[in-house]
Amino acid sequence: MATLILETAFTAAHFYSRRYQRGLIDYSPVMHKKIRSHPRTSSAVLAMSVPRLHPLISLPPQLSASQKEETDCRLQKIIGANITSRYACSSSHLADFRLAIADKDVKEDSTLSDFRRLVPLTDYEAYRPWMDKFLERPCKLSEVENLFAPGLPSYLGVSSSTSGSKPKHFARYLESNVGFAHAAEEAEREGSSAGTTAGIFSLCYRDIVDVTTESGEVVKRIPTCIGSAGFWRNLAGWPVETDNTRMASMSEYSFHQIMQWMIVDTCYCYTTLGHAAPWATGLISHHRSFLLIHALFALADRNLERITSTFVTFFMDLVSYVQEEWDVLLSSIRDGVVPNIEHIDHVRDYLQINMHADPQRAEELRSIGPPFSCPAWAPRVWPNLKILSCICSGIFANALPMARSVIGPDVVVKNPGYACTECLLAGPFNPEDTETFVTSTKDVVEYLDVADNPIHENIRQAWDLQPGKLYQAVVTTRDGLWRYALDDVFHVIGFDPRNGSPVFRYHGRKSAAIRSQYAIITEGDLVKVTQAINEEDMLRVQEFTAVLDRRELPETVGIILEITGDIGPNAHAARQKAFEALLSTNDDHQSEFDAGRLRQPTIRIVKPGTFSEYRQWRGERLNTGIGQIKVPVVMVDLASIEWMEERVVKEL
Repeated sequence: MATLILETAFTAAHFYSRRYQRGLIDYSPVMHKKIRSHPRTSSAVLAMSVPRLHPLISLPPQLSASQKEETDCRLQKIIGANITSRYACSSSHLADFRLAIADKDVKEDSTLSDFRRLVPLTDYEAYRPWMDKFLERPCKLSEVENLFAPGLPSYLGVSSSTSGSKPKHFARYLESNVGFAHAAEEAEREGSSAGTTAGIFSLCYRDIVDVTTESGEVVKRIPTCIGSAGFWRNLAGWPVETDNTRMASMSEYSFHQIMQWMIVDTCYCYTTLGHAAPWATGLISHHRSFLLIHALFALADRNLERITSTFVTFFMDLVSYVQEEWDVLLSSIRDGVVPNIEHIDHVRDYLQINMHADPQRAEELRSIGPPFSCPAWAPRVWPNLKILSCICSGIFANALPMARSVIGPDVVVKNPGYACTECLLAGPFNPEDTETFVTSTKDVVEYLDVADNPIHENIRQAWDLQPGKLYQAVVTTRDGLWRYALDDVFHVIGFDPRNGSPVFRYHGRKSAAIRSQYAIITEGDLVKVTQAINEEDMLRVQEFTAVLDRRELPETVGIILEITGDIGPNAHAARQKAFEALLSTNDDHQSEFDAGRLRQPTIRIVKPGTFSEYRQWRGERLNTGIGQIKVPVVMVDLASIEWMEERVVKEL
């Protein structure tokens, strides 16, 4: 192992020195210092500085050819694996493709051109009638085996319904985790850290689908759950049938938190096998109770090194609940008794087994005070805290300054990457850049220029993209033979100098827009508007949502904010500044304003804690999985809008 690490380091040093001379990367002294101080950093890795990559603005022929070869190989494997599935054999959307390849070997290259020429763009409605077979009772093996891919799914992923639409279900098979599982195995081989991790992920399921034979025998139990819960269960091999065997476990399971320091095509990884909370905590389905129990065990553990959660807003909800229940949590740590919190009776015994009286720790915490009593609170509570890992790009970036005030300047914030219920798509381009991603998946990703007509003839391949443009991702996954258009839009900024993969920043959801009679204002536009007013002397925006405000005519954009602290002395200018930012996104907005068809955006401020309460309220109302609940950038659900408006405390 030592020889392998050393050889890898020398290879990497040679690789990066050449690119450094060509200006493709630079070196980060700050990151080097943090790596040096990390207990799992090897001497071979320390022998070189950690490089910072810069995207290429054009793709050299060699990388273009490599990217094409790699993509073709992935597509060929997917076609070969799934061409005999029930969906591929019977879907009307694949009729032309089936006819074209009827007498061909699917391993032939011509099959790929047939796929790209004949398989149309598909949306969920093309998938729904097939997916509904899993929702029938009884769910018959004869109807669902080999439905989209070989065998039966590991889990059924459920979308978050952020916009208020009906949840979508996606069958996710074992192969969904290939690639990510390899990285986890590398982490396992590297050994473990002495510290612990607070892995704040739900493992709950909404339902279980029992797949039965004609005689009624259950051959498989498939959980219906949010994507992250299904991913971890799939990766770790945690079938629902054996949940009771690991409920009290704290050290014998791992979320395989991966620290990626890219070295050519490998990564230096570590995993923390010790976890702050028992496995059973993941089966608490109530938002507030789930976070409070995670907070309780995290506070009790002075050796915490990592905090990981789905979204940064989720982490801030936990911090807010700690603030509210500080005395209760400290009493519990002092006495070694799990507090009387609702919705935990089904796991209370497993939690109590791992709860031990620690008066000294309770007194230490009391001397520090609750989260908002001092800046950089988290490192005082956890002196070894090194990393906060969570999604914090796009709209979630608004909550990052507040999180930074809690964790201080020295804790590294990492964005684990881009993923959705449909697929795992991208990882961070540079370790500490939370906004920029590089496509990294075993699935096939194609692209549709948002300015083009959304038909399959306009689909672009990765090597044909133009930096600076906006693209919608189209995926063909190992979970089905289709070309599914994701709703998310990416701003492509270049290509990875290592392998030519597209490098992008998240722009927004295509369907998330304020649509008035005269204007369409996109999610990306709304983010720019809120960024313009997010200033110390105006409004320190923590979270926001937007609505079509028709309380007066003409209608306009209505921004609903939760802020940190008090409003600034220049808050009176916020509406005008928001309007100027809105005009900068589209020249047509000025003419609509001049014609009396648009007015200045409205700005309303809700009471502190409203967005956290919304996530709890929304989750309970829709039975949505913990960690998946997001506040939409554009709110259209009337009940949600009314709920928000009831909590407005000030309008500018």
